[in-house]
Amino acid sequence: MPEYSYDIKIPKDRVAVLIGKNGEVKKALEELTHTKISVDSREGDVIVVGEDPLTLFSTRDIIRAIARGFNPDLAQLLLKSDYMFELVELKDFVKNKNQMPRIKGRIIGKDGKSREIIESLTDTYVCIYGKTIGIIGLGEDVAVARRAIESLVAGSPHSNVYKWLEKKRREKKLDFV
Repeated sequence: MPEYSYDIKIPKDRVAVLIGKNGEVKKALEELTHTKISVDSREGDVIVVGEDPLTLFSTRDIIRAIARGFNPDLAQLLLKSDYMFELVELKDFVKNKNQMPRIKGRIIGKDGKSREIIESLTDTYVCIYGKTIGIIGLGEDVAVARRAIESLVAGSPHSNVYKWLEKKRREKKLDFV
């Protein structure tokens, strides 16, 4: 059986989270995914090797999610086939680096309230880390959360974004009836 691999670069300050206490997170991930994970803790280089390309893809996304600030337990949701991870690069929306704290502040909100509202109305998990925003959830929910975040970044009033999210949530509930 052929072997496949991914090379992933992660921030050095997230290496310890990926490895875990006494290597527990890395070991658990390797067992869950039937892969071999090599971590260069000085450089932040991670190599994942495995035989199943789909599982390898999920493992890569789990590592990327951990690298972008997610808790390893939350990142493991990506092993479920209907869950996905999406990364919003804030540098794509920001004209100069002085805008970055303001933009991140709009998404986080006072005491994290804005992020919590986005998460609860879209049934997703949102993590702001560095110059990125990570989203984990079901495909359609991730797309809605991403659009809400992009609207906030573009300067839409929070109240308008929340109303739009509530409307989307109602539409989703109607689809299930």
